[in-house]
Amino acid sequence: MTVKVVQVAEFAGVSQLTVRRVLNGSPSVAAATRERVLRALDVLGLKRPAGAVAERSPLVGLVVPDLQNPVFPSFVEALAGRLNKRGYVPVLCTRTADGVSEANYVEMLLAQNIGGIVFVGSSYTDVGAEQGAALKERQVPMVLVNVADENSDLVQIAADDVQAVQQAMLHLEGMGHERIGLLVGPSGHVPSVRKLRGFAQFWQSRGVHQRQWTPWVGHSLFALEAGARTISDLLDKGVTAVVCGSDTLALGAVRGARRRGLTVPEDLSVVGFDDSAFMSAVDPPLTTCRQPVAAMAEAAIESLDEQIRNRQAVPGLTLFQAELIVRSSTARPGSGRSRPN
Repeated sequence: MTVKVVQVAEFAGVSQLTVRRVLNGSPSVAAATRERVLRALDVLGLKRPAGAVAERSPLVGLVVPDLQNPVFPSFVEALAGRLNKRGYVPVLCTRTADGVSEANYVEMLLAQNIGGIVFVGSSYTDVGAEQGAALKERQVPMVLVNVADENSDLVQIAADDVQAVQQAMLHLEGMGHERIGLLVGPSGHVPSVRKLRGFAQFWQSRGVHQRQWTPWVGHSLFALEAGARTISDLLDKGVTAVVCGSDTLALGAVRGARRRGLTVPEDLSVVGFDDSAFMSAVDPPLTTCRQPVAAMAEAAIESLDEQIRNRQAVPGLTLFQAELIVRSSTARPGSGRSRPN
């Protein structure tokens, strides 16, 4: 225990005597100093004294499915900065190759009497039935950002996928494209479902029957190679342009087109989604729908902070409009290849 007291004292910047007083529940320690010691205990993974267990920890879990998709680190950075400004300590939780999952992280966070959790782009149902029940029973403050499934009883922040897709399609239509494809994630993935809704509404408003545009829709895992494989099917259906559900899928579409000897944008125009880091530096620079990451992060942390302070949450979905960033991956349809009828 002496070694742990030394570690806590060093982390909190106080004396060992002060740490012992906090552990013993002494009222002689100033509130701000006591809070620093308690926060040090949380960060070091040590139990709070019995009298402080009921208090919410300042730790906030940031749960993301992976860090391969560059938009997730962008969200983590924006969220972490805003948490720090409000006095919270962000804890990054992401799946690992050795099998650590959302359920494992939630279990560990619950053991630390976590102050709150922000889920970004992941599936809330993956936390597991037991852990999910524990989160609700203990009324852990939560905000879901662009999550993969329906959760109408929780606070949600998301990009307006319908608006984003229709904005991209208007851009492509204005360039003269008539066969515009959609390359999105798996069928049950909620943001992909919303993008498909926007795609369907666009064609419906132009009197194009569903049986005509359905072949122009491709579902894929959110991975470069998966996007490259799926675009090949859409090219066989004669699409001259494609709107993608992520920048990663868009880069996969560029790769798949090039494997067939086609060029972007002369033979295939490509629009991504996210405006991830370095999309202005790829070849060709990617036209994409930019998520307002900063504004979405601010809204998420503001809602989480309100829940932590007032222990109240107003469930519902808040949508943020994306901005179309036009670069060099879109152009008028070329004549580099023949089209099927």
